[in-house]
Amino acid sequence: MSLPKHMLQMALLLGAFTVIGAGMVALTHDATAERISIEERATLLRTLNSLVPSTLHDNDISADITTVASKEFLGTDQPVTVYRARLKNTPVAAIMSPIAPDGYSGAIKLLVAIRYDGTLSGVRVITHHETPGLGDAIEIERSGWITGFNGKSLLNPDAAGWRVKKDGGVYDQFTGATITPRAVVKAVHKCLQYFSANREALFASRPTEVNPHGK
Repeated sequence: MSLPKHMLQMALLLGAFTVIGAGMVALTHDATAERISIEERATLLRTLNSLVPSTLHDNDISADITTVASKEFLGTDQPVTVYRARLKNTPVAAIMSPIAPDGYSGAIKLLVAIRYDGTLSGVRVITHHETPGLGDAIEIERSGWITGFNGKSLLNPDAAGWRVKKDGGVYDQFTGATITPRAVVKAVHKCLQYFSANREALFASRPTEVNPHGK
């Protein structure tokens, strides 16, 4: 039995709207994808240069990259990007992107900038899911806690000091949110250990080829 005429018209009309809607979504995605990619790259560059100022290097940090993997020291079994700063081809610093896997609400992604001599140039939190008002104090926009890593190294403080004060270390914890800073301190310490053991290899490898738009 054939469909009534008005039902067939409605079905055709609905199909047409579906096709038009899908086409508009695709066009919007194509029109904005490159712009979003450019803005993401600009944000990344600003963050990298805030950790290792452009006056200290003459290469493109965002392009001079390599990838490494170590679940034990970098918090993930996935490849971790390492951005390298050089001045006249001499290594200046490496900015690594480890994961603190044991945050209160899951993984915390970091950027850890380490000078060639092993001292920390700075640490930034890239993404996290910690409790607003408590754990989010790890963001530099929320507090200055994250800048407490500046100038630290494997020997400053010593191994026992690389903990929050509640655990006998030197780093402040947050009221009601000890787990979050504890996870970040542990991740930064392990990243320093990885850098110390692999420093020459990190700077020796050739840059990984990347798309200039970061896609």
